[in-house]
Amino acid sequence: MTSSSRRFHYAWIILIIGTLVVLGSLGLARFGYTLLLPDMQKALGMNNTQAGVLATANLIGYLALSVIGGALASRYGPRVVITAGLALAGVGMLLTGLASVIILAVIWRAVTGIGSGASNVPVMGLLPAWFAARRRGLAAGIAVSGSSVALILIGPSVPRILSNYGENGWRICWFIFGGATLLIAIIGFIILRNRPAEKGLKPLGADSEAPASGSRSEGLKWGLVYRSASVWHLGLVYIAFGFSYIIYMTFFSKRLIAEGGYTQEAAGTLFMTMGWFSLLCGLIWGTVSDVIGRKRALIIVYLIHTVAFSMFALWPAPPGFTVSAILFGLSAWSIPAIMAAACGDVLGARLAPAALGFITLFFGVGQALGPLVAGAMADAFNSLAPAFLLAGGVALLGAIGSSLLRPAKIIE
Repeated sequence: MTSSSRRFHYAWIILIIGTLVVLGSLGLARFGYTLLLPDMQKALGMNNTQAGVLATANLIGYLALSVIGGALASRYGPRVVITAGLALAGVGMLLTGLASVIILAVIWRAVTGIGSGASNVPVMGLLPAWFAARRRGLAAGIAVSGSSVALILIGPSVPRILSNYGENGWRICWFIFGGATLLIAIIGFIILRNRPAEKGLKPLGADSEAPASGSRSEGLKWGLVYRSASVWHLGLVYIAFGFSYIIYMTFFSKRLIAEGGYTQEAAGTLFMTMGWFSLLCGLIWGTVSDVIGRKRALIIVYLIHTVAFSMFALWPAPPGFTVSAILFGLSAWSIPAIMAAACGDVLGARLAPAALGFITLFFGVGQALGPLVAGAMADAFNSLAPAFLLAGGVALLGAIGSSLLRPAKIIE
């Protein structure tokens, strides 16, 4: 039975599960650290540099699996890779909650990052197989909203848990995050499918295409990924997002509480507000990129980030913090959505996971360096403001790099 004879395409089920995977692998596994950072610093005796090291360990783990995860998904199918990675991330979060010294926290955050990289990259790369080119931006935009849902959920709940459980509150939060992620992994293993052909379908929106067939590895031209100048350029532009946004997200709550006079509850409320504003950002900007092109959309989003990050440094008052959070929320996860769609545009559905994994290597390098540099700057200047200014400057470089992108020959 083809997609034309069904009113509800299974691609939407894939997209729902994909959004949940993003919620667990990024929303909980990575961004949960933002609100837990002040309490973890107290409990483990960390300064800002050490807090940056802890975040960097997570991101190095993510980096280590980003390329491998995408390539494995292209060859062996995303379903097993995604669910195994998500399960590992869940276990890593559970063990983070048990850490009694910094070194153990570093190890388990790295394990969590490995699981995140093995699940998030392949799930974003899975979408081009289920959605035709004209709907890839839309699909990727919806999927990245999983991070927004996580912000909305943990913004009000984490401060409440921290208040109720005192010095053990941050551990309880990690246990909850880990358990929820393991549950998503089980659901994903049951429901996810690698290709529309497994359901006798065409990709959604590809009415003229026949269902894909053949073995997973048949006909894959791996060299196209690593020889493509367009893919390399996308990767270099992606560095700017990884470096800049992770500084903002890692030290968001710390800046508000330590330097902005916010309570934990007030910081959580603003975190939730940012989540609400970011809920549709991937959908909006993914769709915009379908219409105006990936290049123009990237330029606009990077400029918005430049203003948001700089404002967080230069206007240290509730109005400034709020406007900054809203601006970032309106564009937060749009760049990964656009990049995922762009990989499908350039290399086609089969190689999209490998291409996304390859450019995520660049993104991951930026991510790994961001918290480490920002934490060291915060200790050196006794303020987080210079770190946020640096984030704004790097985002501006991202806009400049995006303006130099050229149309690529589509291989599909």
